[in-house]
Amino acid sequence: MSIPLVFWLVPLAALTALATAYYFFRSMMKESEGTTTMKEIASYVRAGAVAYMKQQYKVVAIVFLIIAVFLAILSYGLGVQNKIVPFAFLVAGFFSALAGFVGMRAATFASARTANAARRSLSSGLKVAFRSGAVMGLTVVGLALFDISLWYVLLNIFIDNPQPQEKMLFITTVMLTFAMGASTQALFARVGGGIYTKAADVGADLVGKIEADIPEDDPRNPATIADNVGDNVGDIAGLGSDLYESYYSSVLATMALGAAAFFAMPHLQLQAVLAPMLIAALGIAFSILGIFLVRTKDDANLKQLLGAFGRGTNTSAFLIALGTFGIMYGLGFENWIGLSFSVIAGLFGGVILGQSVEYYTSHSFKPTRKVAESGKTGPATVIISGFGLGMVSTAVPVMVVAVVIVLAFLSAINFDVANMMSAGNLSFGLYGVGIAAVGMLSTLGITLATDSYGPIADNAGGNAEMSKLEPEVRQRTDALDALGNITAATGKGFAIGSASLTVLALLASYTKSISVMLQNNGTYLELACGSVIAPTQATIMDLMHYYNVTLVNPMVLAGVFIGSMVVCVFSGLTTQAVGHTAEKMVEEVRRQFREIKGILTGEATPDYAECVRISTQGAQKAMLFPSLLGVLAPIITGLVFGVAGVMGLLVGALGTGFVMTLVMTNAGGAWDNAKKYVEMGNYGGKGSDVHKANVVGDTVGDPFKDTSGPSLDILIKLMSVVAIVTVGLTVTWGLL
Repeated sequence: MSIPLVFWLVPLAALTALATAYYFFRSMMKESEGTTTMKEIASYVRAGAVAYMKQQYKVVAIVFLIIAVFLAILSYGLGVQNKIVPFAFLVAGFFSALAGFVGMRAATFASARTANAARRSLSSGLKVAFRSGAVMGLTVVGLALFDISLWYVLLNIFIDNPQPQEKMLFITTVMLTFAMGASTQALFARVGGGIYTKAADVGADLVGKIEADIPEDDPRNPATIADNVGDNVGDIAGLGSDLYESYYSSVLATMALGAAAFFAMPHLQLQAVLAPMLIAALGIAFSILGIFLVRTKDDANLKQLLGAFGRGTNTSAFLIALGTFGIMYGLGFENWIGLSFSVIAGLFGGVILGQSVEYYTSHSFKPTRKVAESGKTGPATVIISGFGLGMVSTAVPVMVVAVVIVLAFLSAINFDVANMMSAGNLSFGLYGVGIAAVGMLSTLGITLATDSYGPIADNAGGNAEMSKLEPEVRQRTDALDALGNITAATGKGFAIGSASLTVLALLASYTKSISVMLQNNGTYLELACGSVIAPTQATIMDLMHYYNVTLVNPMVLAGVFIGSMVVCVFSGLTTQAVGHTAEKMVEEVRRQFREIKGILTGEATPDYAECVRISTQGAQKAMLFPSLLGVLAPIITGLVFGVAGVMGLLVGALGTGFVMTLVMTNAGGAWDNAKKYVEMGNYGGKGSDVHKANVVGDTVGDPFKDTSGPSLDILIKLMSVVAIVTVGLTVTWGLL
């Protein structure tokens, strides 16, 4: 099968993204790090971040080798998996780790440079921080799309099948299994980084702010360097691996759905596979344009700063929406308008989700201000108020995702509601849902830049505080940090929404993986009507009937309960891990204040390295079991309860995980910004009883919003991908 000329726009876009990321990195490195003290503090943070990442990668490498051996046994020993999968698993994991590492390195070099640029003007600080964040955004999309296009070319060359439709279905199904490497690495990065950063943050806040009554990022606080290191390994490296995996999985899942949905239409099957890659390539081009549009005046206020970001992201989204019509029309789809609206549904659904998260977590709005006000009666009411807000905040995002799913589905089938569950329409509709997920993530180059910008601005403020720079510099970095809190909320909205759509696409792809595996085994399906068909000719509904995937099947119901349980246990384990490591951090900070005389008077230097060691060690130990839980759950469920149990598991994990993510992320964000609202001088300001109550709420919310909550997005996708990778084991060796 020849590769069409238009395909080469995909690797070209990927290489353009990587080249632009390198350009931004070199431009940032030309900036000065400032004074000797600023350079010294930045070097501490950089060294701590690199040391942590090296230690994490050693642990993860061992786990990856063990999993690769397991996959090799499935491929070469049992013959229930393609022989390429073990190698692709390692390659995808490597690229995911590389994306996070590159972003983290750029961020650690950028923080002092941002603070120093802020000495000149606010706009200079914004430019350095944002374009440094763009290094992460463009590296993620560039590496992901390059990996996808590389494997697409290689598989087209080396896989020999005289039937073009079967070859394309086989290629896309095999490529879908590659996402397991990216998902596994992402979960380790998010969980490990999240435990590290929040343990340090909790220790710094509880002892420094409440007990010692010293400001945030004060150099007298022994946990300050560890806290700043954590911003980079958790909020940058972990975030990069997380969204790399989301982007990667959504494109691969939609490619597989396209190959299956258009199997009987050879003249459109290739176009259906190319469409998600081309939309992603278009997204890269317009994301780069949007990044260059983000600029502001030196005397800009928060509203104007936010407007600058909005100009970049909204322009990118609008141009991608227009360009999608051209792509669908050019590829020759009969329903090109409907499929284009599926993409647009995903795009605007992501925007609304981001706005919803911002409303419930920003101190510019009433919900978070009410949480801050509840501190008048103590920490208990702050926690009650924030947790209640988190639960209430699920309503709008869940309804938005439900509407996006329905609109994307119906748009793809020309609103043929009467026949929406027919064999053809069901496949086309699910393809529409998958391509909506690609649409939601198509602006990732710029949305991830705005998200990564936040921790860089936060670290810049810390550097300014510890270096004792002029008060106006700290005011400027605080303005940049405040903007980062808002943009981070938008980024989380995209991540949460895209996860739900991607998992739905992966669920549909799971059934097609079953058909390919049955075809390879030489198994034919006997339908209820008595006819016998080849598995690749079976529809999704045929496979559902064959495996009795219905709500009255106890295997499905058992799987649903297990999936919900896994989400809750995972959340509990990661939250407890932060608590246990934070306990050690609190004890260490107290010990240093007690035993090292002169810390609080500034006459002695704290032992920063010991706090870094505690966070590193605690994160490495605590991240293993929760992360492996996501790998083991679908394998064990498949062996015990079969295909029906796995489908139930994935549905239960999706439903519970999606809502739990919203509760934890929004509650944590509200507690964090409620504390910041008090620190702005409201309800008594810093040091007041209301402030101390809100610091406790923020401390409770730290593992919610930066460890457990965002990790759940990856967990539900990892479980889906592992189910796809081990489908041969489930089909061949499942007990039921």
